[in-house]
Amino acid sequence: MTVADASSPVFLYEDDPDLPGWKLWQFRDATRYNAFLEPLHVRVEGDVARVRMMPRHAHSNLRDAVHGGALLGFMDVALFAAVRGFGILGAVGAVTLDLSAQFVGGGAIGVPLEARIELLRETGRLLFLRGLVVQDAMPTVASFTATLRKSSPPAGMA
Repeated sequence: MTVADASSPVFLYEDDPDLPGWKLWQFRDATRYNAFLEPLHVRVEGDVARVRMMPRHAHSNLRDAVHGGALLGFMDVALFAAVRGFGILGAVGAVTLDLSAQFVGGGAIGVPLEARIELLRETGRLLFLRGLVVQDAMPTVASFTATLRKSSPPAGMA
């Protein structure tokens, strides 16, 4: 994908033909940060949104594990994919107010990394979430909590 034109939605969110039951979620503008982590896949199961990425060599540290910065970036981006999966955010976006992470173990390169995210509470403007990053090779890679602030709708959309 290349830079999206102004008339198309910012994100692609559609059924993934290669992974039945999963949605493909990615930025239409491949020059943005998200492209470093994509493609991302989303599946909502009850109160939990599962967001997956495949860590590549570019996500590794010198120990050949997933770099902590790549994990933090994945957590942050996965929050937005999750709330889209929950049907909360559409045309109106949000911003991250805080993200607290606890690293538990190293993530392996080449093994799907999954964030399992729960919405703890939604208020008029805020979303409170928590999650775990898991992987087959390491059951818990990290845990995290976050608060997102919903953006104000553009004038005329309220």
